Amino acid sequence: MKKSLILTALATTIIASTALLASPVYADHHAKGEAHSLDNVLANATRAEDAARDKYRNPKETLEFFGVKPDMTVVEYGPGGGWYTRVLLPYIAPVGKYIAVGTDSDVFNFSDRAREARTKSWPERFPATAAEWTGVDADKITAFESDEMPEEMLGTVDRILIFRSLHGMMNGNRADSELKSLRKMLKDDGMIGIVQHRADADAPFARSNGSKGYLKQKNVIALFEMNGFELVNSSEINANPKDTKDYEIGVWTLPPRLATADKNPADKAKYEAIGESDRMTLLFKKAS
Repeated sequence: MKKSLILTALATTIIASTALLASPVYADHHAKGEAHSLDNVLANATRAEDAARDKYRNPKETLEFFGVKPDMTVVEYGPGGGWYTRVLLPYIAPVGKYIAVGTDSDVFNFSDRAREARTKSWPERFPATAAEWTGVDADKITAFESDEMPEEMLGTVDRILIFRSLHGMMNGNRADSELKSLRKMLKDDGMIGIVQHRADADAPFARSNGSKGYLKQKNVIALFEMNGFELVNSSEINANPKDTKDYEIGVWTLPPRLATADKNPADKAKYEAIGESDRMTLLFKKAS
């Protein structure tokens, strides 16, 4: 009986210790002002669901290519559903500064007042949402629209990161104005990192103008050059040669959206075998 009680107590201790190791430790580090390693952030149990996308999005290699360090001031443009936010925020917030920037909402046409109010309240709502995602204190999270950046932030940002949203800028005819606003935030030696669905170099206009989610790499480079940037480097980290890029409804056919799978269940396995889209990974600096 005594031996049984000892074994039970030992098992309970092991389980409790394992749970402690697997649980988020972000709050303690934030309170002490200690940086996390990127490996620890990516391995944290809170990312269990997100981590399924790592094989397509390669966050460690991508952020290292962009030269992101935990003590930097980093802007994430258009956080959306927060996949990269849940990497960047725990990595940056303890000793650096994380800033979320959304599109100037004045450029949108709204179908109703409720949708307009929700869109325009995003800067106020996002810190609490991101805090729920990560456990990072909302007071450490700054959010604003691109046309409303505080004057004291001009020229203070080390990196701006734009993940898979350039086609939205292009489709909305706001790429030039958004890039000009973002450029003002960068330090003289600051850089901007881009991950974007990539059209083939010889793709017809209809499949490379952003309406299907894909853009030609040379056109993205030209867009940035026209707006005061120059290319520093490019990488094939996020390339996917299996992506045929010829889907009727565009990139949303592929994971994670799998937009046709509901109507045609056979599509799920077919497109999961391809994986996420072929992507360019580009790093730009302010042109001198």
